[in-house]
Amino acid sequence: MDRTSGSRSDADGRHVPVLLERCVDLLAPALEAPGSVCVDATLGMGGHTEAILTRCPQARVVGLDRDPEAIALARERLARFGDRFTAVHAVYDEVAEVLEREADGSALGILFDLGVSSLQLDEADRGFAYRHDAPLDMRMDQSTGRTAADVLNTYEHGELARILKAYGEERFAGRIASAILREREKEPFTTSARLVEVLRAAVPAASQRTGGHPAKRTFQALRIEVNAELEVWARAVDAAVGALAPGGRIVVLSYHSLEDRIAKRALAAGATSRTPAGMPVERPEDAPYLRLLTRGAEVPSDAEQHTNPRSASARLRAAERLQPNGAPA
Repeated sequence: MDRTSGSRSDADGRHVPVLLERCVDLLAPALEAPGSVCVDATLGMGGHTEAILTRCPQARVVGLDRDPEAIALARERLARFGDRFTAVHAVYDEVAEVLEREADGSALGILFDLGVSSLQLDEADRGFAYRHDAPLDMRMDQSTGRTAADVLNTYEHGELARILKAYGEERFAGRIASAILREREKEPFTTSARLVEVLRAAVPAASQRTGGHPAKRTFQALRIEVNAELEVWARAVDAAVGALAPGGRIVVLSYHSLEDRIAKRALAAGATSRTPAGMPVERPEDAPYLRLLTRGAEVPSDAEQHTNPRSASARLRAAERLQPNGAPA
């Protein structure tokens, strides 16, 4: 299919939203008042937003995405909701700025689904999937920024090894970085198939038998680096909590331990009193400003993981805004 000729049926069939009902169940109580604003900060092809707009008829949704193609598909899919849906081309750490333009600066619901969209995984020419030979791009917004090929061809050994270990949790990061530097001296990397060949040779055979595809962790690390995902996410979660109105709710779906750790810390910090030790009375400015809505991280059911294997690594956390004092700016 031509990438510029998507249709609503494409969006419906190509992406299965993870923990859809649970996400809507958590957000719905905050979206009962007329004109309630919910932000889908990772719009994708609009599956979660469609469910929110259907379930919460009083609410409107502002959807953010850095991928123009995803926005085009979501707009077509959600056209029947009229002005209850607004799509904005933006990265999710811009949530506060978008709300200043599109609402009164605050929201009663904010959803983050941090997984890579099926739109990106299934488009061979995006370079996200190691099972297709494609240009090594991996940018979620192909109009700006460095590509995965740029990273592979310019980073020094230590920096490559660092991102492979930190973002891909790759045991053989140093060994893989050495192999990449040797191979790029022969010819710069341009396509995914050649990188996969290098990884097959660099990762020990015993690890390949038990640890899954040898390219999985390296491709994950490159995607996170290219899109600055963890830096963006750390800014975004604080901005989102700061933009929540009292009674508002934030729901986060993460798919990587580092993403989940950032979410856990941010929500736990908001749910913890900052009263100094020995202080006999809790001052209002030290009181928790969030109430956790999940006990730890929730995971998809076995049935959902079976029908949608991409949901297997998902972790869901949620919290409700109690009062405005003390939130991250």
